[in-house]
Amino acid sequence: MTVVGDCLGCHRRGTSRSDRFPHGRYVGYSCAGPLEHRHDQRRAGGLLDHLHPWRDDSCRGRISCAETYESLDFRDRAGAAKVGVSTVDFLDYTDGVIEYGMDLRRDITRAFRKYRPEIVISGNHRLLFPSGKLNMADHRWAGLAVLDAARDAGNRWIFPELIEEGHEPWGGVRSVLTGGFSSPTHGVDVGATLDRGIASLKEHKAYIEGLSFDFDPEEFLTWGAAAAGERLGVDYGVMFEVIGI
Repeated sequence: MTVVGDCLGCHRRGTSRSDRFPHGRYVGYSCAGPLEHRHDQRRAGGLLDHLHPWRDDSCRGRISCAETYESLDFRDRAGAAKVGVSTVDFLDYTDGVIEYGMDLRRDITRAFRKYRPEIVISGNHRLLFPSGKLNMADHRWAGLAVLDAARDAGNRWIFPELIEEGHEPWGGVRSVLTGGFSSPTHGVDVGATLDRGIASLKEHKAYIEGLSFDFDPEEFLTWGAAAAGERLGVDYGVMFEVIGI
């Protein structure tokens, strides 16, 4: 495993291009610390943006979905702000039933051409969680679409209608960092930013309250970061599989 102080920065050309984070809810989960770590290094320029493929189904029988979507818009933006993310976009796919296909690839490609990231952080696209249990279908399909869209973004012959919309090809995505994989290749020390990641996840109140089990954001993130940190030789860390594009 490659242990680096800044696994986001080590794959960049040193410009002020945006990092792009296309995954629902994970901006408040274990990857929030690295985002804030990256933001601390880039106060003078560039943006950190979050692309939300779906609107979360946190209705859980408690409130209407219309009310839920309004609260989700607020909570995602509030949680993102805790870790320095300045823009949150929603693609409005439905949580739990998202499917891999050309529409999803096109929508993510459009976002990549619009924001022009060099580093993309996404969730686990593989069949299994590190625990060996089955990964969620929407995680797998969204994660796979992110990988393909990262390459599609630079190919003018794929989705030419995006050029007609004014989105010129962007071939600058260098790497996709996927979290939640059992055999990570890189890690980042988040000891200085873990508290802000916890604060970000705590903003997801409707989601947390709708769970069928007790969930403590601080306990969950601290435990996961400590386990990763032990592998990295630091107090708290987050690990990724780095996939070159």
